Amino acid sequence: MKYGIAIFPPKKIQDVANSYRKRYDPHYALIPPHITLKEPFEAEDSEIKEVVPHLKEIAKETKPIEIEINKVSSFAPVTNAIYLKVEPSEEIMTVNEKLEAKLPGKSEHSFVPHITIAQKLSDDEFSDVYGSLRMGGFELKETVDRFQLLYQLENGSWTVYETFVLGEG
Repeated sequence: MKYGIAIFPPKKIQDVANSYRKRYDPHYALIPPHITLKEPFEAEDSEIKEVVPHLKEIAKETKPIEIEINKVSSFAPVTNAIYLKVEPSEEIMTVNEKLEAKLPGKSEHSFVPHITIAQKLSDDEFSDVYGSLRMGGFELKETVDRFQLLYQLENGSWTVYETFVLGEG
Protein backbone atom coordinates (compact mmCIF):
# COMPACT_ATOMS: atom_id res chain seq x y z
CA MET A 1 0.00 0.00 0.00
CA LYS A 2 1.11 3.57 -0.62
CA TYR A 3 1.65 5.83 2.42
CA GLY A 4 2.66 9.45 2.88
CA ILE A 5 3.16 11.96 5.67
CA ALA A 6 1.68 15.42 5.53
CA ILE A 7 0.59 18.45 7.52
CA PHE A 8 -2.92 19.74 6.93
CA PRO A 9 -2.69 23.48 7.56
CA PRO A 10 -5.38 25.40 9.49
CA LYS A 11 -8.69 26.22 7.77
CA LYS A 12 -7.68 29.79 6.82
CA ILE A 13 -4.73 28.53 4.75
CA GLN A 14 -6.79 25.63 3.34
CA ASP A 15 -9.48 28.07 2.18
CA VAL A 16 -6.93 30.21 0.33
CA ALA A 17 -5.35 27.13 -1.29
CA ASN A 18 -8.73 25.65 -2.25
CA SER A 19 -9.81 28.88 -3.92
CA TYR A 20 -7.15 28.06 -6.57
CA ARG A 21 -7.13 24.27 -6.36
CA LYS A 22 -10.82 24.04 -7.34
CA ARG A 23 -9.89 25.39 -10.76
CA TYR A 24 -6.28 24.40 -11.29
CA ASP A 25 -5.57 21.16 -9.42
CA PRO A 26 -6.96 17.86 -10.76
CA HIS A 27 -6.14 16.28 -7.36
CA TYR A 28 -8.52 18.70 -5.59
CA ALA A 29 -11.03 15.94 -4.74
CA LEU A 30 -8.39 13.39 -3.72
CA ILE A 31 -6.74 15.16 -0.77
CA PRO A 32 -7.21 18.46 1.11
CA PRO A 33 -4.50 21.15 0.84
CA HIS A 34 -1.41 19.84 2.57
CA ILE A 35 2.34 20.16 3.08
CA THR A 36 4.03 16.89 2.15
CA LEU A 37 6.61 16.04 4.83
CA LYS A 38 7.62 12.73 3.23
CA GLU A 39 6.97 11.74 -0.37
CA PRO A 40 4.66 8.74 -0.83
CA PHE A 41 6.28 5.35 -0.21
CA GLU A 42 5.21 1.73 -0.49
CA ALA A 43 4.94 -0.32 2.71
CA GLU A 44 3.28 -3.46 4.03
CA ASP A 45 0.99 -3.37 7.08
CA SER A 46 3.72 -4.98 9.20
CA GLU A 47 6.22 -2.27 8.17
CA ILE A 48 3.76 0.50 9.08
CA LYS A 49 3.29 -1.00 12.54
CA GLU A 50 7.08 -0.64 12.96
CA VAL A 51 7.04 2.94 11.60
CA VAL A 52 4.34 4.29 13.95
CA PRO A 53 6.57 4.31 17.09
CA HIS A 54 9.21 6.30 15.15
CA LEU A 55 6.54 8.81 14.11
CA LYS A 56 5.37 9.15 17.72
CA GLU A 57 8.95 9.81 18.80
CA ILE A 58 9.54 12.41 16.07
CA ALA A 59 6.28 14.18 16.97
CA LYS A 60 7.16 14.16 20.68
CA GLU A 61 10.57 15.75 19.94
CA THR A 62 9.08 18.48 17.73
CA LYS A 63 7.58 21.77 18.90
CA PRO A 64 4.51 23.10 17.04
CA ILE A 65 5.57 24.50 13.67
CA GLU A 66 4.85 28.01 12.46
CA ILE A 67 3.75 28.02 8.84
CA GLU A 68 4.46 31.27 7.01
CA ILE A 69 3.43 31.88 3.39
CA ASN A 70 4.31 35.11 1.60
CA LYS A 71 4.29 34.19 -2.10
CA VAL A 72 3.67 31.62 -4.79
CA SER A 73 6.40 29.77 -6.62
CA SER A 74 6.63 26.95 -9.15
CA PHE A 75 8.55 23.82 -10.04
CA ALA A 76 8.97 24.93 -13.67
CA PRO A 77 10.63 23.87 -15.89
CA VAL A 78 10.55 20.39 -14.27
CA THR A 79 6.75 20.47 -14.01
CA ASN A 80 3.99 23.06 -14.48
CA ALA A 81 3.02 23.02 -10.81
CA ILE A 82 2.34 26.21 -8.84
CA TYR A 83 2.44 26.28 -5.06
CA LEU A 84 2.13 28.46 -1.99
CA LYS A 85 5.71 28.65 -0.73
CA VAL A 86 6.03 27.71 2.93
CA GLU A 87 9.04 29.45 4.45
CA PRO A 88 11.50 26.66 5.37
CA SER A 89 11.70 26.96 9.16
CA GLU A 90 14.25 24.96 11.12
CA GLU A 91 11.43 22.86 12.66
CA ILE A 92 9.85 21.76 9.39
CA MET A 93 13.23 20.98 7.80
CA THR A 94 14.28 18.92 10.84
CA VAL A 95 11.03 16.91 10.80
CA ASN A 96 11.61 16.10 7.13
CA GLU A 97 15.21 15.00 7.82
CA LYS A 98 14.09 12.73 10.67
CA LEU A 99 11.32 11.20 8.53
CA GLU A 100 13.74 10.57 5.67
CA ALA A 101 16.15 8.85 8.07
CA LYS A 102 13.54 6.62 9.77
CA LEU A 103 11.06 5.68 7.03
CA PRO A 104 11.19 3.44 3.96
CA GLY A 105 11.75 4.94 0.51
CA LYS A 106 14.07 7.83 -0.25
CA SER A 107 12.64 11.01 -1.74
CA GLU A 108 13.62 11.74 -5.34
CA HIS A 109 13.69 15.52 -4.85
CA SER A 110 15.10 17.81 -2.19
CA PHE A 111 12.49 18.93 0.33
CA VAL A 112 10.71 22.17 -0.54
CA PRO A 113 7.90 22.91 1.94
CA HIS A 114 4.85 23.95 -0.09
CA ILE A 115 1.12 23.62 -0.69
CA THR A 116 0.32 22.78 -4.32
CA ILE A 117 -2.43 24.97 -5.75
CA ALA A 118 -2.13 24.15 -9.47
CA GLN A 119 -0.68 21.23 -11.41
CA LYS A 120 -0.81 19.46 -14.76
CA LEU A 121 -1.38 22.79 -16.54
CA SER A 122 -0.64 23.32 -20.23
CA ASP A 123 2.33 25.61 -20.91
CA ASP A 124 0.06 28.53 -21.88
CA GLU A 125 -2.26 28.05 -18.91
CA PHE A 126 0.74 27.78 -16.57
CA SER A 127 2.18 31.01 -17.95
CA ASP A 128 -1.10 32.91 -17.48
CA VAL A 129 -1.95 31.57 -14.02
CA TYR A 130 1.58 31.84 -12.62
CA GLY A 131 1.99 35.33 -14.05
CA SER A 132 -1.16 36.62 -12.38
CA LEU A 133 -0.59 34.84 -9.03
CA ARG A 134 2.99 36.10 -8.75
CA MET A 135 1.76 39.69 -8.80
CA GLY A 136 -0.33 39.17 -5.66
CA GLY A 137 1.19 38.75 -2.25
CA PHE A 138 0.16 36.41 0.51
CA GLU A 139 0.43 37.05 4.22
CA LEU A 140 -0.50 33.81 5.88
CA LYS A 141 0.94 32.79 9.22
CA GLU A 142 -0.46 29.97 11.36
CA THR A 143 0.88 27.39 13.77
CA VAL A 144 0.37 23.65 13.23
CA ASP A 145 0.60 21.17 16.06
CA ARG A 146 0.25 17.81 14.28
CA PHE A 147 1.09 15.76 11.23
CA GLN A 148 -0.68 12.80 9.68
CA LEU A 149 0.31 9.41 8.35
CA LEU A 150 -1.90 8.88 5.28
CA TYR A 151 -2.63 5.96 3.02
CA GLN A 152 -3.96 5.93 -0.52
CA LEU A 153 -7.24 4.26 -1.41
CA GLU A 154 -7.89 2.41 -4.68
CA ASN A 155 -9.64 5.46 -6.18
CA GLY A 156 -6.49 7.55 -5.66
CA SER A 157 -7.78 9.54 -2.70
CA TRP A 158 -5.86 9.78 0.59
CA THR A 159 -7.15 9.00 4.08
CA VAL A 160 -5.63 9.56 7.52
CA TYR A 161 -4.17 6.41 9.09
CA GLU A 162 -3.01 8.12 12.28
CA THR A 163 -2.45 11.64 13.62
CA PHE A 164 0.63 12.60 15.62
CA VAL A 165 0.47 15.64 17.91
CA LEU A 166 3.67 17.67 18.17
CA GLY A 167 5.38 18.10 21.53
CA GLU A 168 3.17 15.63 23.38
CA GLY A 169 4.69 12.84 25.30
